[in-house]
Amino acid sequence: MRTFSIGNVRIPGITALGPMAGITDTVYRRLCKEQGCALLYSEMVSAKAILYKNKNTAPLLESDSCEHPLALQLFGNDPEIMAEIAFQLEEDPYDLIDINMGCPVPKVVNNGEGSALMKDPKLAGRIISAMAKRCKKPITVKFRKGFDDAHINTVEFAKMAEASGAAAIALHARTREQYYSGTADWSVIREVKQAVKIPVIGNGDITDPVSAKKMLDDTGCDGIMIARSARGNPWIFRSINHYLETGEISSPPSLNEIREMILHHAKMLIAFKGEYTAMREMRTHICFYVAGQRHANEIRRRINTIEHFEELEELFTKGVFNGQ
Repeated sequence: MRTFSIGNVRIPGITALGPMAGITDTVYRRLCKEQGCALLYSEMVSAKAILYKNKNTAPLLESDSCEHPLALQLFGNDPEIMAEIAFQLEEDPYDLIDINMGCPVPKVVNNGEGSALMKDPKLAGRIISAMAKRCKKPITVKFRKGFDDAHINTVEFAKMAEASGAAAIALHARTREQYYSGTADWSVIREVKQAVKIPVIGNGDITDPVSAKKMLDDTGCDGIMIARSARGNPWIFRSINHYLETGEISSPPSLNEIREMILHHAKMLIAFKGEYTAMREMRTHICFYVAGQRHANEIRRRINTIEHFEELEELFTKGVFNGQ
């Protein structure tokens, strides 16, 4: 199994779970860890929200002792605030502090945060430098190919991040204007890998074991980040690891495995957030779990009325998921 290191943190493999709002909470990260994911990322958290003690940030900061190595992803555009919050969280059980400079969501971009920072490399550099000087833990950065096709500054931005103190880079090979559409341009990952000495994690259009290996071969990147393709599919890490080790494509999860994972996920989420919240959040997760399966439309319809675990268990042990 290939491994690499970010600063003094050893990554025991090459797969990473990309940060996704509403998806990669501590529960889902643990499920992906069980399936062989090497590096976990938290949901994106606002540094200002932590500073002002916004109560909604507390669940985003939760983690479990099995979640290592784990990167906490912060976003913001004030170097002093970002450095202060990273320093405050140093004693918490995160192995890395990651900076989001790639989020394309309008409310983030319009506030000068996320991928908007790609338009202001000097400010981005001050943020990275301030955090790297204040923290002992490695500081990493996730960004994109550029803000739009007219402003592709990937390599320059990567060099700036390295010079400012970043210990690793995660690169989504699309522009902000693309969001998640079109094709990821893996050539920029290769160019960045050749331009910097720190580890580079490639992200974009990894959907299965074959595309995972192709990115590694085509770009020379140190690690690969899977985000959208991991929704409702924690097994993707297991299948990628198996393919890289053996060259064999493993069988997809059986209906029984999917059913058991859904119920396992629900139980863990109830323990973490309580039944009321967990059952409502599971509606989103279940839509991803059953995508492409027989009776998926019927399941999506029925889960919108489920409020208790017993109802969920009934649906997946005796209901339409078994063809009844």
